[in-house]
Amino acid sequence: MTARRRMLGAATAAAGLVALAAALTGCSSGSAPSGEPSSSIAPFQIDSDFPDPGALVVGDRVYAYATNTRAVNVQVASSTDMKHWTVSDQDALPQLPSWALPGKTWAPGPAELADGRFALYFTASDAASKFQCIGVAFSDKPEGPFTSTADKPLVCPVDEGGAIDASVTADADGQRYLVWKNDGNCCGYDTWISAQPLSADGASLAGEPTRLIKQTESWEGKLVEAPVIVRHGDEYVLLYSANDYANSSYVTGAATAKSLLGPYTKSKQPLLSTPGTKGRYLGPGGEDLVTFQGKDWMLFHSWDEAFAYRGMHAVPVTWKNGLPELAS
Repeated sequence: MTARRRMLGAATAAAGLVALAAALTGCSSGSAPSGEPSSSIAPFQIDSDFPDPGALVVGDRVYAYATNTRAVNVQVASSTDMKHWTVSDQDALPQLPSWALPGKTWAPGPAELADGRFALYFTASDAASKFQCIGVAFSDKPEGPFTSTADKPLVCPVDEGGAIDASVTADADGQRYLVWKNDGNCCGYDTWISAQPLSADGASLAGEPTRLIKQTESWEGKLVEAPVIVRHGDEYVLLYSANDYANSSYVTGAATAKSLLGPYTKSKQPLLSTPGTKGRYLGPGGEDLVTFQGKDWMLFHSWDEAFAYRGMHAVPVTWKNGLPELAS
């Protein structure tokens, strides 16, 4: 059984309505893969806009955190069975730090710290540079409220387009790493997924980043993002999203390595895609993977059939050839 190593996920923006028939055949505005028609759309466990879910298991409850809405900076929901979810009416991050502008708080990645507190790594718009950058906030409770007194972002490589989509993982020795993506597609740069060691308290970085993968496959389009690294057996599995989040070309990919810092070997085909799931999930991405009540589960978002919002799925997985596979 895979231990939970991810302690986040993709951008939020207004998407225009896209015809369902086009979505199911992959004929949307990005470099969408061709596919086959679908007879049914899979139900959401959270049937409202709840994109880029990052998950955290605490005792007998799982918490999921999602990209902002107009009302809150960070959404938070909880469940005791992975089937029925309660979305809180409270903001998990009610006050942004002084460096961050409101309205673009994306892809929160939670972590439980050694001292019993909780960290929430989030993406926000840096007031100084106007790039999306990564910050961290802390709380005594998994549901928050999380607070930050930082006067600058934790990760903000402005010469690479900024940084988004942070998650936390750990190697076999217990060293924690922040895993993130430079937001190069904002500015015509490559998009690299990198891992960078964290201090014991989770508040600062303890070394330089190591680049793991970038966009190389045709089905990835112009970017890779939303990285999550889990350990399964004697391998590290890097899950990531790719292509255009705003339509059915968005996919979930996977790569494996013997060491957390690579080198990683990519699977030649997406792990999840609209045609690959026979249209049950439209643009599946922003994924996370946790172990809960003796099972491994993948949380991810996909579009509703009118492409009006991205709801959340929580689906049990089995493992085949070293990769997770949706069990239903």
